[in-house]
Amino acid sequence: MSNLRAFAMPKWGIEMTEGVVAEWKVREGAPFRKGDLLALIETAKITNEVEAEADGQFARLIAQEGETYAVGDLIAVLAGPEDKPADSEVESFIAGYKPGAAKPAAAPAPAVVEAAPRVAVAQDALISPAARAFAEANGVDVSGIAGSGPGGRITFQDVQQASLPPVAVGGLAVDITPVGAALGELFASPLAKRLAVQHGVDLSGVSGTGPKGRICKADVLALVKAPAPEPAVSFAPPAAGAAEVVRMSPMRKAIARALSHSKATIPHFYLRSKVRIDAILGLRAQAKAATGEAPSINDYIVRACALALARHPDVNVQVHGEEIHRFASADIAVAVATDKGLITPIVRGADRLSVAAVSREVKALAEKARAGRLQAEEFQGGSFSVSNLGMYGIDQFDAIINPPQGAILAVGAGVREPVEIGNALAFATIVKLSLSCDHRAIDGAVGADFMRTLKGLIEEPALLTG
Repeated sequence: MSNLRAFAMPKWGIEMTEGVVAEWKVREGAPFRKGDLLALIETAKITNEVEAEADGQFARLIAQEGETYAVGDLIAVLAGPEDKPADSEVESFIAGYKPGAAKPAAAPAPAVVEAAPRVAVAQDALISPAARAFAEANGVDVSGIAGSGPGGRITFQDVQQASLPPVAVGGLAVDITPVGAALGELFASPLAKRLAVQHGVDLSGVSGTGPKGRICKADVLALVKAPAPEPAVSFAPPAAGAAEVVRMSPMRKAIARALSHSKATIPHFYLRSKVRIDAILGLRAQAKAATGEAPSINDYIVRACALALARHPDVNVQVHGEEIHRFASADIAVAVATDKGLITPIVRGADRLSVAAVSREVKALAEKARAGRLQAEEFQGGSFSVSNLGMYGIDQFDAIINPPQGAILAVGAGVREPVEIGNALAFATIVKLSLSCDHRAIDGAVGADFMRTLKGLIEEPALLTG
């Protein structure tokens, strides 16, 4: 007998309810070693690699690539590396599988039922091991069961079906005899009479075409009025460029749920400001000339936000129901676009990092995000978010708050504009900022004071490197 084991949809994190089998890395029946990569499973935010916990093989791959399965669902059956399980054995295992993660709904206390007496199944009975165990445990007499397996072998399903109570058919008896005494005198088949009653056909003047002139089914149906034909529905061929239907990935569904909830339930208000970034551009040029590389504009803005949050803790918050959680550390989520959707890895303690350290952390997190290798703690939580579309040439936009955070800063592109400096007209590189605030936790004056501090830090970047 093979040592079959369940390979169920795993659970990563308390919020995970389902996953997608992105790819099987081992084919059915192929042996694998402990530590080998078995499958790639997508969750709402990342793609997880599932490794083998022991040597073995897949006796059956149940889940289809690209399909979604609930946590605890059976997605494959494992066997030992030397096992050769029969199909019937695998089928019996699948039929008897019960998800360990399933939580039964609350129900009234069941009536006390006496345990079924154990029965002994004859040793020479042609029955599968799983069916034998089920029959003995549930008191099922297999002597009268006709096996549906190979050679009449009794399978698990046969015993399980035999253990079910007989279905009682309720309701009143239905009289299907024809109505009307006149029909009894006609030379017609019983079926013809029933059809005549159903369709309201008068058989008194009908000449039968059956033996000896008996009225048959065909004679009645010939008199039944055919239903009016439905108008033909013409299907025009799809126009050029017709829509392609694409199923949402787990990440896209998670984004849709979170942002729909945010926009529908959080009272957003927006504070917009313009800042000059020429001083930052000068620092970047100096760093580039000295080391060959320099932090991005966004790295400086993340650092500036971190210092501004340290000075304005009323903006560095999360909202949980009727509670506001204020944080001492500025944990800033930075929006990163991936091929599966938007994800916001978090720079922890950004107020304690230099601009160069922020730059290294953002690059490392962005690479892991695009490769789908972020850990849950690297993108869950955070006290503030920064979303920058300036590299796409977007002048300004308003971002949706990433709950439970209290605010998010949207950053546009740097644009050369004429400005007044010292009673003289000059050109400067201007970036438009928009702060989206949760009005449940942040008032307009609080947000405005934060934006004033942020503007000062960006326009005097020496404060960021101190």
